[in-house]
Amino acid sequence: MTTSATEFIDAEHKALFSKICNEEDKVTRELQAAMARHPLLDAKVRNITKVLPNLEVISHDAKQLSDMIGFASTLIENVSYKVRRLDVARSRVFECQQRVHDLLDLQLCCDGVKSSMNIGDFEKAAAHVHRYLSMDQRLLEKTADDVNQDSAAVNNSISLLQDAATKLRNILSEKFGEAVKNDDLASVERFFKLFPLLEMHDQGLDKYSDYLCSQIQAFSRTKIKSTLDNKNVDKRAGIIFADVITLLFEEIASTIEVQQPLVETYYGPGRILKLILKLQEECNKQVKGILNELWRTRQIEKYASMVRDKNRSTSTLKPTDPKDLDQLLAELTIIQSRYHLYLKFLRRKVAGERITEKGGEQNDLVAMLDSKLQSSDLCRLMQELLNNYLLLEHFYMEESVRKAIQMDCVEQGSQTSSMIDDVFFIVKKCIRRASSTSNIDGVCVVINNACGVLETEMCSALMNTMKVGFPSGYLDLTQAYNVMMQGRLQTTDSEQSKAVFIAHLNNTDVGSEYINTLCTSLVSEVTCSTELERRKLESCLTGLSSVSAAMGSSQELGLQQLRNTAIKPRVLSWLDSFSTLSHVLSEEEFSSYEANEPFIRGFIGNIDNFLSEFKGLLTVNNYETLVSILATEVNSLMEKVIMKTEFNRFGGLALDKEIRALVSYFSTATSWSVRDKLARLSQVGTVLNLEQVNEISDYWGSSPLPWRLTPVDIKKILKLRTDFSNDEINKVHF
Repeated sequence: MTTSATEFIDAEHKALFSKICNEEDKVTRELQAAMARHPLLDAKVRNITKVLPNLEVISHDAKQLSDMIGFASTLIENVSYKVRRLDVARSRVFECQQRVHDLLDLQLCCDGVKSSMNIGDFEKAAAHVHRYLSMDQRLLEKTADDVNQDSAAVNNSISLLQDAATKLRNILSEKFGEAVKNDDLASVERFFKLFPLLEMHDQGLDKYSDYLCSQIQAFSRTKIKSTLDNKNVDKRAGIIFADVITLLFEEIASTIEVQQPLVETYYGPGRILKLILKLQEECNKQVKGILNELWRTRQIEKYASMVRDKNRSTSTLKPTDPKDLDQLLAELTIIQSRYHLYLKFLRRKVAGERITEKGGEQNDLVAMLDSKLQSSDLCRLMQELLNNYLLLEHFYMEESVRKAIQMDCVEQGSQTSSMIDDVFFIVKKCIRRASSTSNIDGVCVVINNACGVLETEMCSALMNTMKVGFPSGYLDLTQAYNVMMQGRLQTTDSEQSKAVFIAHLNNTDVGSEYINTLCTSLVSEVTCSTELERRKLESCLTGLSSVSAAMGSSQELGLQQLRNTAIKPRVLSWLDSFSTLSHVLSEEEFSSYEANEPFIRGFIGNIDNFLSEFKGLLTVNNYETLVSILATEVNSLMEKVIMKTEFNRFGGLALDKEIRALVSYFSTATSWSVRDKLARLSQVGTVLNLEQVNEISDYWGSSPLPWRLTPVDIKKILKLRTDFSNDEINKVHF
């Protein structure tokens, strides 16, 4: 065997030997683990051996317990069977007793009906018949068959009571009719209480409802006649139809309030709905008559047609003065308010019912009531009345706002014109009047109409004034107001135009505040009965934001017109003196310049005079905005003038002090922060005040405010210094 073969065999043997050794080690470990568990297993086996005798005892006891449970189960089944038989026997005894009692009561009822009918005691007769009717008729007939010897007597009693019930029903109907004819309320209520005893619930309610309807009809006729006779002399003649409808609703509500306990006591719960629906039918008739008279007397159709024709631009009639509609609109809102209050009363009364005799719940009763009301003439008439009210209210609002704009004037000492207060007074009046109707849909319509009127009329008028612009020329607004109030200026005079422009600019600011106040007040004033109504109201109020946006656009345009006409030309003229002054100063010239302040004193004085003229005339917000615009213009225009001027070290120092004085003045002139408006100008002064060019590296990036100047701008500004060379400036790196 060769050496290589021997080595191969040795390697193979080594691998097998290693594998066998590993398996041996594994088996050894398993054997050791098993031997280690041996004492534990021995202990468990010994414990099991000890328990085995006890298991035999437990098995024997369990068998005995099973036998006892089986015996008890059998015993219980036997007892239960006997109990069931006893219960059946008891129920049969009870049935027998009931049949005996029914037979006894049958005879008593028969005798009692005869005697009561003879003496006219209908209450007792009805009670006896009611006792008979409450008996099981099938059981009575079976009893008569079972008791052969008394079957004839039982059948005779049944026949007699049936005849008595029929006769008594006829008598009650006749007596009730006589009581109604004689208007004898006590007798009407007496016989009304007896109908349920004879199982005449529906007939009794129908007859009693007809009687109550006749009473309401008579009441309504009396009130309508009294209204027509006194409509010209009554102090409340302007809303007399609303008063009549209110009295009608109150009469019906009072009737329901009084009759509900009577109906529930004698007819049972759930019956009041039938009475309410009957009364509602009569209410529909009476309200229709009252509203027809209202339409005729108040000429609502005439006004509505006039408004519709006007909207179509086809009217040939003279437009109605909106003041003529004021009283009518108030009356219509009162009617709507009373109508919704009346409906709430009906729903509350029906919802107060516990259950009907058929087991229906409150929701079913209320749903039935709502269904009847929605399909009633009352609902249709009130909806028609509401539609005409909304039409006339829109006309009233639109025409009143137009008249307020046409009569616009500026009173002495007032920052705004009369338009803004008058218009918002009219709008708030219309919306609050609509909210008194308690109809959230009507309120939303009026709010939407108000948004449209404010945008198309008032905002347009303000925007037109802003588009005309602020008249140029000599600016003395105080004099303009005084002269205008004395009547010495015509409407075309520029001073009056300036005063009107300022007043209308203030209108835009005050108008935005009024809109926010109006939204806040309406949220708290308008009553919403459900979350859905609340969301409707909030959705409509968001429409006022468009009016506020239109106001803001007019305000922004007006301020820009002031900037272009009044601010920019003035600032340019004030900066002319800066260009005439040399800013290449010697030390002596600098001292003289610093002492005399030839530019900044006059410049700040001009600004102060300019702002003082506007401070008392503009609203706080407009004035603050004006100061901000002025600061922005000064920053822009002064930088342009500076870029055309040369400076040396002392000239730059003088300019920096002037700019600091200017920033300080603007900071005291307004409560708003204007330092950012003048930040670029301040940085120009800082750059021109440098002693050395390379100092810019110390300032760049270290300022608390971000640099508004770019590196290119800084180099251009540095080149304004006559003492800085271009080479030094070009070497600056940022």
